[in-house]
Amino acid sequence: MSIPQHVVKGHGTGNDFVIYADPEGIYEPTADEVRFLCDRHFGVGGDGLLRLAHPEDVADLDAERAERLRAAGAEWMMDYRNADGSLAEMCGNGTRATALFAQTLGYMEGPGGAPLRLGTRAGVKILTSLGEVPGLGGNVFHIDMGPWKAGESQAYGVTIPDHEGSARGTFVDMGNPHVVAVLEDRTGRSLADDATLPAVADLDLSRKPVVDPVIPTDQNVEFVRVDAIDEHAGTGEAFMRVNERGCGETLSCGTGLCATAVTLRQLTGIGEWTITVRGGTLRVRVTDDNVELTGDACIVGEVTLRR
Repeated sequence: MSIPQHVVKGHGTGNDFVIYADPEGIYEPTADEVRFLCDRHFGVGGDGLLRLAHPEDVADLDAERAERLRAAGAEWMMDYRNADGSLAEMCGNGTRATALFAQTLGYMEGPGGAPLRLGTRAGVKILTSLGEVPGLGGNVFHIDMGPWKAGESQAYGVTIPDHEGSARGTFVDMGNPHVVAVLEDRTGRSLADDATLPAVADLDLSRKPVVDPVIPTDQNVEFVRVDAIDEHAGTGEAFMRVNERGCGETLSCGTGLCATAVTLRQLTGIGEWTITVRGGTLRVRVTDDNVELTGDACIVGEVTLRR
């Protein structure tokens, strides 16, 4: 096998991963190995695989891209693979799980220490360890997720096989592609008047949503309920579920949380959101220039693989 014998299992608010370090650049996984490790019945189980390696040791990066990451201060890269073995540009929850793993290895300082500049296929992400934060968890990290791009508001149709109804979605690029659909609005602002899909909690997201017009790269699709808005404080609260390309529904999606906050800012003007997913609660702050994500991570345990 081209993977080490010892791996760890971790997650970021329920978005779970098989994780290992490859400081010598000798354990580039094959797609079959990723699928095996992420299989919940025959492998370790996970929404994806995180390999912590130096940028120059990630085979799909050419020398120029690897050098750009190094020049931006990224000694380490999160080489992320979806559970189906495909490469992924970015994973917000994965960056936090990777950072916590890096702390255990001494590659990153703890709370109060220097941030980690982590390379990804979507550029360098800056993570700061906050330790325990009430309401968020015991191993919380703040991530500067970098710039975002959004398309025309609600320009995409979204349906789900075997569900009646439809919704309108907004395309958001967080380094990976998203379409965000608001299905419920409990604030009286008519944010979901065009949505006829069932309530967010009632959706069967084991079924891959259909987006029209088709996005060639495929996409993650987020379904959102807006719960509260405080105009005076400039904050909001929401609930989100997500179907991720390459793995289906996950309990959380970091870039999806950011895309949701970008969409809600576009609809309401509110830029700071506390968003609950099935795996926990996170905070997102959106400005004209970037997105910041704050949430917990956990290392569950170590696994010794049998050859």
